[in-house]
Amino acid sequence: MLRCVSRIQQNQLKSDPDQYLKERSVRYGERFRPFDTERDYLNYVDGKPRYEGVTSFLSSRGITIPYGSPSDSPDSETICGFGNGKDKLFTEKIHEVGVDVDADAVRLVRELRHRDIRVGLASSSRNAIPVLEQAGIRTLFDQIVDGVVSDRLQLAGKPEPDIFLQCLAKLTADADPRQSGIAEDAISGVEAGRRGGFGLVLGVDRHDTGMLAQSGATWVIHDFEKVTAEQVIRYFTDRARVA
Repeated sequence: MLRCVSRIQQNQLKSDPDQYLKERSVRYGERFRPFDTERDYLNYVDGKPRYEGVTSFLSSRGITIPYGSPSDSPDSETICGFGNGKDKLFTEKIHEVGVDVDADAVRLVRELRHRDIRVGLASSSRNAIPVLEQAGIRTLFDQIVDGVVSDRLQLAGKPEPDIFLQCLAKLTADADPRQSGIAEDAISGVEAGRRGGFGLVLGVDRHDTGMLAQSGATWVIHDFEKVTAEQVIRYFTDRARVA
């Protein structure tokens, strides 16, 4: 829904990993492979908790560094240090350029709520609520499970389905993922939806990469422009008839 925020995250943070990779190429003679804002971001960072994303990307380059502590400064050469640096820059950019909202996604949520369908938001980010508040859509969601909640409850990050299942449980007492759906534009999120047994895993493949379909999305769209609440409801109705 807040895809423009993710674009800021990809493009504005590119210089940090590249700078570090260049320094390592000089220090250790390693081959320099720059951070790819599409392939690397989508495969190793997108949708994952902060430190897991850092670990995943560095592992793709064969790099192992100390995990460190969440209190590490952004200058520390640790997983937590890099993650904190990424978060600091992300937060600065949010305040500097603001938040762009996907109007069609918001329209769809409002349509679903008008049909008495409860809607929650599950996010790996610890910044989810501040971003929603800045965008003026905090009250759009009945429940929110973000990185802060995940840390408190020790929920596993994507591609495990914990945050989605926890959000669903908060939405309704008789939660059944088979009768529920998620919308995700991250590979790890789509995989989490499939692992969680959700009846609908809506993959938002904005760049037509095909990767979300390959990861198990049951319905793939490029954007929310032509998606309606009626289509979502019909999806579950048709699915029930087949079953």
